Amino acid sequence: MYAAADLAGTMKMQYDITSRIIRMPCTARLDINFILKALQEGADGVLVVGCHPGDCAYRTGNLGAERRVRFAKKLIEQLGLDERRVKMVFVSAAEGDLFAKEVNDFGDEIRAIGPNPIRL
Repeated sequence: MYAAADLAGTMKMQYDITSRIIRMPCTARLDINFILKALQEGADGVLVVGCHPGDCAYRTGNLGAERRVRFAKKLIEQLGLDERRVKMVFVSAAEGDLFAKEVNDFGDEIRAIGPNPIRL
């Protein structure tokens, strides 16, 4: 949710400086290959932030994205990576504080896991 990230910035909330935001029109457009490519290119983790269930402008687009994230977690586990490197959370546009908290928590979790071993 780019709006939540923007609100967090407007509220001068600090969130993990190692994170990189990639804006998408909706998590409904999320493809498993985006997650796998990010990990292949060296990302230590991928956090997908979508609208709360029932709030998606495309009805159930965020629920489809959640299914794809679960599938991606299974795939990366089969590749020998820790499935915690991929996570999806639900945040509304008005929850800048929750956005910052989720990003910070995920950053801490990824640092505890360690760097991505398949960095190419």
